[in-house]
Amino acid sequence: MPKKLKKIPKFKTEDEERKFWDTHSSVDYIDWSKAKMMVFPNLKPTPSRPISMRLPAHMIDSLKMQANKINIPYQSLMKQYLDKAIRQQ
Repeated sequence: MPKKLKKIPKFKTEDEERKFWDTHSSVDYIDWSKAKMMVFPNLKPTPSRPISMRLPAHMIDSLKMQANKINIPYQSLMKQYLDKAIRQQ
């Protein structure tokens, strides 16, 4: 017998909804087995912003060597590493 799902409450603000999902699991409200992969080809990417960051020379050299091995710019490799670290948090 399928699990009885709870009804998602109505939220007055995004902040209220954010606080709710911070303390509740979506598996109690959504049957993820019925989820479908979607593609949104017309979405515009989030704008990039330049930053300044001081790194030791040996770290930059190491990044450049690693990036060269896989034939991508070292800044792109840095973004990949940062993205992976952020997603693991």
